[in-house]
Amino acid sequence: MGYLGMILAPIFLAVFVYALFGHRPALVRGIALATFVLQFVFSAHLFSQLPDTGFVLLGSFLAVDAFHFALTLQVDSLSVVMLLLSSLLLFLVTLSSWTIEKPAAYFSLLILFSGAIMGVFMTSNMLWFFMFWELTLLPMFFLVGIWGGERRIYAAIKFFLYTHAASVLMLLAFFLVYTQTGFFDFTLVKEAAIATPALVWWLLFIGFAIKLPVFPFHTWLPDAHVEAPAPVSVLLAGVLLKMGAYGLIRFGIEMMPETSREFALYMLAFGLLTAFFAGLLAIYQTHIKKMVAYSSISHMGLVLIAISTVSYEGLSAALFEMLGHAAIISPLFLIAGMIYQQTGSYQMRDMGGMMQQAPYLSAIFVLAGMAALGMPATMGFIGEVTIYLSSIKIYGAGIAVMAILSLISAGYLIWTFRRVIYGECSPLMASSAFKINPIEFSALLVFAVLIVLFGIYPQPIFDVANQSFFMLGGH
Repeated sequence: MGYLGMILAPIFLAVFVYALFGHRPALVRGIALATFVLQFVFSAHLFSQLPDTGFVLLGSFLAVDAFHFALTLQVDSLSVVMLLLSSLLLFLVTLSSWTIEKPAAYFSLLILFSGAIMGVFMTSNMLWFFMFWELTLLPMFFLVGIWGGERRIYAAIKFFLYTHAASVLMLLAFFLVYTQTGFFDFTLVKEAAIATPALVWWLLFIGFAIKLPVFPFHTWLPDAHVEAPAPVSVLLAGVLLKMGAYGLIRFGIEMMPETSREFALYMLAFGLLTAFFAGLLAIYQTHIKKMVAYSSISHMGLVLIAISTVSYEGLSAALFEMLGHAAIISPLFLIAGMIYQQTGSYQMRDMGGMMQQAPYLSAIFVLAGMAALGMPATMGFIGEVTIYLSSIKIYGAGIAVMAILSLISAGYLIWTFRRVIYGECSPLMASSAFKINPIEFSALLVFAVLIVLFGIYPQPIFDVANQSFFMLGGH
């Protein structure tokens, strides 16, 4: 029951902690930190127990034998990497939220989210996967709806409706798989036994594409990012979007590889359209958080391009870009939120000269921005180069048109540096003290170290990808 407890304990703990200790926010914050540290250590332990390939069965619980339905917990290197990422981001989000208002309710919702996300990445049962997937929506809805900006209710409802619609399509696909194969466990499903593979694949693809998000299903994300508090934007970009990519790899590519190859060009088209469209929109933004949001969508388009290769190299590149995206985009959102706390504005026209007021904060913003446009010795460079190389191998030299994306990224990021970081100090910026809480700043330092560390030494991540995807060849 220990493995099951890692999922269920935080879910019940969240309610228990808020009910008993809601009047003691410092204690709730401490419990949240301890929970996420424990989850990270647990995930690291799981990683150390993984075989070279395949899944580790952790147990089967709450079985209903008549329907082949049980909460089966199985992990492989892909799911454990997602567990490590989620628990680390939750820990850093807690540090970044040190001075948040209504802390007891806020951190209780983070604890609830942590249990649900552990279930998403640990179960191999598709129906339980759906239930945990849905459960993640509840705390995120309240985190955006309570702690967000002026239009927080609109953004929270739009987020919930879009992602719930995606869940319905996904659930329909899972039931079709069960009726045609007799299994809810995706490790037991054989593609040859699925009678309607095209229908199942498209239901899954659209469901996960909304979460990723892919154009034209992306419109919920900019609103959610703009209205959400900056640490919650980190969870949206670093964890929730990765759920879409994880689901597409797990259920679309690994469960249905031949059907995925049949529709690979459609994935490629959606990926290219998303990357270019969101990148161009980022150039025209004057709202700094909205610019970062469209930059995030553009990079997830790159992830979809890599996934579309349905190859060992492409999926390895996709996994690296997923992790790199989380490390790069998170400090951009956090610093945008800190600027708003100090100046009361997200508009770039009110900014300028931040380097004079907050040089260390500015340096991390520039580092993350340069990583986003693919500067060598950063995670962004490794992710983009490996995606380009794996795509050229599958689709030919014509796909090198993706290199234009780097120019687009350079356009909106360097323009942002000019308007926010450098130049003359604006009156609003000059009147701001920029007293940043040291604990919140420490989270930014961790992201900066990760960006450079794995940009210089990416091999550990690719070693994990080798374990996950070596069974897949090229087309």
